[in-house]
Amino acid sequence: MRALRLAWTTVFVAASLAPLKAQDLSPRAYVITPLHSNAVTLTYSYYSGSIQLNGVLADASATGTYSVPIFTYYHSFGMFGRSSNLNIAIPYGIGTFQGEFGDVTRQIYRSGLVDTTIRLSVNLKGGPAMDAKEFGKWNQKALMGVSLKVVIPTGQYDPSKLVNWGANRWAVKPEFGYSRRRKHVLWDAYAGVWFYTTNQHFYSPTGPQPQSKKPIGSVEGHLSYDFKPRFWVSLDGNFWYGGVTSLSGIENLATRQTSSRIGATASLPLTKHQSLKFSYANGTYVRFGGNYQSVSAAWQYSWLGTHFR
Repeated sequence: MRALRLAWTTVFVAASLAPLKAQDLSPRAYVITPLHSNAVTLTYSYYSGSIQLNGVLADASATGTYSVPIFTYYHSFGMFGRSSNLNIAIPYGIGTFQGEFGDVTRQIYRSGLVDTTIRLSVNLKGGPAMDAKEFGKWNQKALMGVSLKVVIPTGQYDPSKLVNWGANRWAVKPEFGYSRRRKHVLWDAYAGVWFYTTNQHFYSPTGPQPQSKKPIGSVEGHLSYDFKPRFWVSLDGNFWYGGVTSLSGIENLATRQTSSRIGATASLPLTKHQSLKFSYANGTYVRFGGNYQSVSAAWQYSWLGTHFR
């Protein structure tokens, strides 16, 4: 029985990874760029912390330490005369997770692809599709836009293993975003909802079972300051609620998430085409799931036009 409960502790370690990846902090997500803007970004993120089990298992604890390199490609274009963009992110996870129940400890190492994310964003107000010349004469005031983020189950997943990088299900997040500039100050706010399909082969000690998750609502805000073009810093925060999970139709209310994170981001230009971005975030309140500190560093190369420069 102790080994079985320890197995379930480790399962909750795995279950906490998905919401952590889903609730990232992304300043300036709705700021527009000229037509045919492109960017390739290489990001390295490091996470370390604990898992809040919210009493699901008594006398149990879990921790994790892992890193996630991410390759991202961004491209802007016009849609119905409005500025739009497509963002594709392919992550890879490497980490160690540990679960404890009483005096029994189990540690697991995992390395593999994480689920791919695609995000389509379309401006609704304040940001028409503009070429580089028009964009150079344009001054941002208020922007409104919508986006659709889709998480594709391409990550490493084996239903016979306790911990997997992939969630083995699709996730979709429609979101509304608002951005307003006043001279050097930029304020962003987003609101969206995550919807999940069912993982038909979720790990269980008695054999794979279907696991479902209720929607998660989230809000996010950023306040940033421009020192000069492409050189800025921001304060970031978010809050999300929901996500109660069910295994074989049996709902566990203790898995409901009520959590928030706060952090900071800085972007530094290197050359005309290159820049660096650094960020730090930590959980301010976590009821269930990952309570991690995270540090990330990213290198970005951007260019205009249909050909790489």
